[in-house]
Amino acid sequence: MSIGAHAVAVAVAEQPSPLSYEGVHDARRRIAGRVVQTPVVRSEELDRVAGARLWLKAENLQRGGSFKMRGALLAVERLARAGSPGVVAQSTGNHAIAVALAAAQYRLPAVLVLPTDAAPTKVARIRDIGAQVLQAGTTLAERIAVVEELKRTRGLDEIDPYQNPDVVVGQATATADLLHQVNAADGRLDAVVLPVGGGSALAGACLATTGQDIDVYGAEPSAVPALTAALRAGRPVTVDARPTIADGLRPDRIGQLPYDLARDTVADVFTIEENAIAEALRLVLVHARLVIEPAAATAVAGALRLAAEGRARDIGVLVSGGNVDTGLVASLLGHRAS
Repeated sequence: MSIGAHAVAVAVAEQPSPLSYEGVHDARRRIAGRVVQTPVVRSEELDRVAGARLWLKAENLQRGGSFKMRGALLAVERLARAGSPGVVAQSTGNHAIAVALAAAQYRLPAVLVLPTDAAPTKVARIRDIGAQVLQAGTTLAERIAVVEELKRTRGLDEIDPYQNPDVVVGQATATADLLHQVNAADGRLDAVVLPVGGGSALAGACLATTGQDIDVYGAEPSAVPALTAALRAGRPVTVDARPTIADGLRPDRIGQLPYDLARDTVADVFTIEENAIAEALRLVLVHARLVIEPAAATAVAGALRLAAEGRARDIGVLVSGGNVDTGLVASLLGHRAS
């Protein structure tokens, strides 16, 4: 081996695996200054309701309105540097918004495939960014079929929201930031709770909490219990999804990569009923003054259940996004008032 080749080999060997604790902190350094350092919000009123201390990582204030911006930046950056002709991704909404924004930053064409009943506000946001939106069916399989066709016919590079390692490690940086901010405030978390759709947030949290004696919990709508079903089956399976207000958590099958990373680490998974999701959204709005989407409220509802069961006293919650239709918020508040 030549000296130059040896140097390259050593450099590669010294690079941390992206899907590791070290890889998460490498990713955190790479996106520093390119994402918003969102606050960790505390509310005495919310703590009283919970009977525990809740530390809310307010990624609803992130660029693009959700934590998905983190993984999208890393994935698009890698493809842009490799000379990609353009990108394609399927999503229920937030991943698509993030990919559209990241692609625009690198002047890459982007096509986003969403379900036919995607939230109109999310569809409009993507189009305003300048990306193309295609809508296909209501299931994950239908969206994937369109993505595969676009890859074949147009040569686009896919940015999968669950299977792409850059995406998973990027999402992990949200939990890593949460832990850093809590420590800086002289706090110490017993547990973190993440919303579960395709599983990238949960898998990322499992990486970010490695070796720190912090339990990781998932929370998913009872209408779409994809992770619960996967853990019971010992593998990802497709579930019969019912309608849910948590549109960001509608994937009817957990991703294989997130499943592999989380199955032996996750402490438990809460399945959350629709009324509990709605109540958590209202509580956060009223007590923490944060406008969040139902997907994020699902994680809050999971944290409230965890606290009620007395299993943790200091609970970090990934408030994953705030791309919510104002009409939905008004209807939920009106329903409560009545």
